Amino acid sequence: MTIRRVQPIDLVPLVELWEMVFPDDPSHNAPRAMLPTKLDVDDLILVAWEEGVLIGACMLGYDGHRGWLYAVAVHPDHRRKGVGTNLINASFETLKSLGCIKVNLQVREVNNPEVVAFYESLGFKVEQRISMGKLLEDE
Repeated sequence: MTIRRVQPIDLVPLVELWEMVFPDDPSHNAPRAMLPTKLDVDDLILVAWEEGVLIGACMLGYDGHRGWLYAVAVHPDHRRKGVGTNLINASFETLKSLGCIKVNLQVREVNNPEVVAFYESLGFKVEQRISMGKLLEDE
């Protein structure tokens, strides 16, 4: 498995992976629009390739102080094989190299113990916060 920062040539398989892994994403997260826009801003998406196949990706963010893991996508055929763990560890290294001191993430489903346990195994802790959001296109 090779993990590296995203390149423009990765866009088509990345969109396909995102649509497969996150089929119920809200329309404002549509990967055909969102991923190219992210690439225009920065290259903080890591991709995992194996034998010519994109098997995983992790979208990161960094504000100059804290980092974010926005989403981790692993192809269903490659889950529970270390792809997600390797992507997240590579994300930690990428963010540390930028000067990041803390990484945050959100788990979409409140009742998603398997995913919460996965992130806890990587050192994340549940923090007492309320996540809030507002779509700006509503205005």
